[in-house]
Amino acid sequence: MNIKKELGENIKRMRKKRRLTQEQLAEKVDISPRNLSGIEVGANFVKAETLEKIVTALDTTLEEICCTEHLERNEVLVNKISGYVHNLREDRKKLEFLYRVVKFLNID
Repeated sequence: MNIKKELGENIKRMRKKRRLTQEQLAEKVDISPRNLSGIEVGANFVKAETLEKIVTALDTTLEEICCTEHLERNEVLVNKISGYVHNLREDRKKLEFLYRVVKFLNID
């Protein structure tokens, strides 16, 4: 997937999560709904100043909008987590800390 499309999908997902229409977000960001639509489908690349306004309007961070790791399938995430745990098996202190975190989250 190309970067314009990934970024656009993240913006669209966050916009919908905040229950905003394209028209409402476009108005907050001071761009046309057509331009926002182009950004969301990956046809237009968003300018830096527009991206900054989108981040503010969606009450999020640039890191959150650009992060795509959370979009990976569950089994991919589970495999990554398993790899991290496997790498910690010799470090008792870190394993104990991880155990407390998992127990706190009630997923043990």
